[in-house]
Amino acid sequence: MTLRHTAKGGLAALALSAGSATAQEAPFGTDADTGYAAELWAAMEDMNLAGEGMLRSFPYQGVAPHGMMLETLYTTATIDGHSGDLVIKRNYGPEGVGIADVLSDPDTHLAAVTVMFRREAGYDPDNADWFWAKYLPDGSLDRNPKGMRLAGRVAKGTNAGCIACHSGAGDDMLFTTDHLGSD
Repeated sequence: MTLRHTAKGGLAALALSAGSATAQEAPFGTDADTGYAAELWAAMEDMNLAGEGMLRSFPYQGVAPHGMMLETLYTTATIDGHSGDLVIKRNYGPEGVGIADVLSDPDTHLAAVTVMFRREAGYDPDNADWFWAKYLPDGSLDRNPKGMRLAGRVAKGTNAGCIACHSGAGDDMLFTTDHLGSD
């Protein structure tokens, strides 16, 4: 074997190992996260909380990064035999949209659906075991600027994203006074 073949083989092995290391270290957006997010969306559709014909609530003024107008729903859901707290935030836009706009044509103004679902104990104990997802109105997952699907432990270990922002809300990671009963 020549030095040239050895170098090519080494570079190929390095490229393959770097790719698998990156995939193993991804804190969110994995195939498992995507599959779980699909199950969660299906459960929300079954409960009439997402998709066509979903139940609506009265919108209120929101702030970035969610939307200019928001609807927030609190309930529980069961995914893979585990029941947990479910927080659904419907994010409406664009800037300048008002309550009357959302009430008269919510589907036109719905930009995203952001969700927190409290998974089984041990899923992510540092972050109250929340599973995070950001869906587009059709139920597909949104992506960050790097193309990562926004599901799972979104932006864990960074100073931006779901976990970083919500960690400022206290132990339950909710920016409301509602306590959902799970600890």
